[in-house]
Amino acid sequence: MYCTTANFKYKLYVVYYNMNEKEKILIENFEEYYSLGSDAFKKGKHNSATTLFFKAIAALCDLFILKKEGFIPSSHSNRFRILEDGYKEVYDIADKDFPFYQDSYTKKMDKETSELLKEDVEKLKKIVGI
Repeated sequence: MYCTTANFKYKLYVVYYNMNEKEKILIENFEEYYSLGSDAFKKGKHNSATTLFFKAIAALCDLFILKKEGFIPSSHSNRFRILEDGYKEVYDIADKDFPFYQDSYTKKMDKETSELLKEDVEKLKKIVGI
């Protein structure tokens, strides 16, 4: 019995350690995207700011899902499906902003658009708790 208990404790430790490591990476990625997005915004580079702010939103969504579900989604569609099925407030933000991210590759983004995404990052930060 002890061997089984020790093995179980080890597996719990590994899962806990891996989740903490994944959370740390997602937070670091978020901070990088947000910082670079803010720099681009200040320089009037609104396509870059829009892209980076959405990447920050995606990192926050993934962190939220990791905390709630215990895993990181494997794709945008997987992320949206999980959020839509159980986390409407977070889903609504990501769903509203995703088209701007897509458009940033083929259209010129303006200050208002990148500012909207920046504000949504702030909303998500509060929801996620960072």
